[in-house]
Amino acid sequence: MRITLGLDSTSLSRRYPRLAILATLFMAFGLPLGLYVAALAVFPLNTPERLDAMAEQWLGYDLAGSPYRYIVYTAFLLLVAFIAVNYTAVFGGVSTWVERRVAGRMQSRIGPNRPGAAGFLSWVADAVKMILKEDTIPAEADHLLFRAAPYFSMVGLLLPFVVLPFGEATVVTDMNVGVFYVAAASAFVVVGILVSGWASNSKWALFGGIRGAAQVMSYEIPAGIAMMVPVLMAGTLSMQGIVRAQGGWPWQWFVFQNPAAFVAFFIAVTASLAEGNRTPFDLPEAESELVAGYHAEYSGFRLAIFLMVEWANMWIMAGLAVTLFLGGWQVPGYGAEDYARLLGTGLLPAPGWFGLQLLSMLMFVVKTWALVFVFIWLRWTLPRVRVDQMMSLCWKYLVPGAFLCFVVTLVWQLLVPPAGVAFTGYALTALALFVLAKFAVATRRNISKVAGHRVDLGNW
Repeated sequence: MRITLGLDSTSLSRRYPRLAILATLFMAFGLPLGLYVAALAVFPLNTPERLDAMAEQWLGYDLAGSPYRYIVYTAFLLLVAFIAVNYTAVFGGVSTWVERRVAGRMQSRIGPNRPGAAGFLSWVADAVKMILKEDTIPAEADHLLFRAAPYFSMVGLLLPFVVLPFGEATVVTDMNVGVFYVAAASAFVVVGILVSGWASNSKWALFGGIRGAAQVMSYEIPAGIAMMVPVLMAGTLSMQGIVRAQGGWPWQWFVFQNPAAFVAFFIAVTASLAEGNRTPFDLPEAESELVAGYHAEYSGFRLAIFLMVEWANMWIMAGLAVTLFLGGWQVPGYGAEDYARLLGTGLLPAPGWFGLQLLSMLMFVVKTWALVFVFIWLRWTLPRVRVDQMMSLCWKYLVPGAFLCFVVTLVWQLLVPPAGVAFTGYALTALALFVLAKFAVATRRNISKVAGHRVDLGNW
């Protein structure tokens, strides 16, 4: 018992508060910043031409004609994948802490506050706990499929990172069919859900798997159609091309340049929440009726994979919405000529180019985290819908609405001149700011009404 107390994270935090604060600061800022810097240093070099030029200039080695050329390319690509996977794991862990703290504030609780400063290291403690827990497999389950199912979901989570642009040059690869690639890669998630529900040999898990398959396949249709709206506006399927077709200021974002795109943005976000099994669409899990649903029989590390996929998938959903509708990494006041001027013609860009790239990454991260916060807010505000309500919303409203947005965008692109597009951008931006201001005032008024009674914001 003494050994357990001596190694307890709460005990360590109280004994060494400065160490706890330093560890928290490192995990909260140092580790993500290190991953961002590594991505900024490695991702722009992820082309055979640049690797060949670097080997020729720095090492005097003809890598292009070497028999080991593809080994070097593969090793560099694995380094890129290692950075992306680690970022996914870190974001998934940090988002669990953020969600639990936000849920605590909304329910007048404190939330996790023991390991590390403000309980920030609770996600590290949870990860260690789940890795060390026993990995059990039901005796009547299909052992092969049971083991493989979490990795299907993991693949569906990681594949979109290949084309998701973190910055102007910080992307693994800029595919000319990036939007189609993302839509196709998301199918792996439903495979993992369905296989896990079937392989568990449990009726609750099977119900959750079937629900998940029906839900994800249904909501992929309005999500895919809504994603075509910015494709029509940009004239390209490339994710980077869609971002470059927008501007840094809000009135230059696609969401405000077209009334149909304004509606398509909400359709895409709603469908993404349903595809990601987030409340109020978490029918595949539904703890109150299906005992955790499709992953009810999972434990230990395999359960941790499912949970990490759920939380880290918020970054994919938010990142796609930011890229397609909210200007992506675009920095206000900077255009393509500024990036080209700072890039120069040398093998390595000028230092100012790296600073501007880091600023573009910061813009993307801030927008994405803001949208993730909205997803968390929705989860702890709205109740879970019924299965019939979920399917009715998809097929009766979102699918026709997405088709209508698609057709209106076609007409808009043909008939509306640039001056009309600019006026619409200003008008819709002003409308959005007005609605946000009204919402902020109403939220503040509601909090002040119950201050000191049911809501206490002083113990954060």
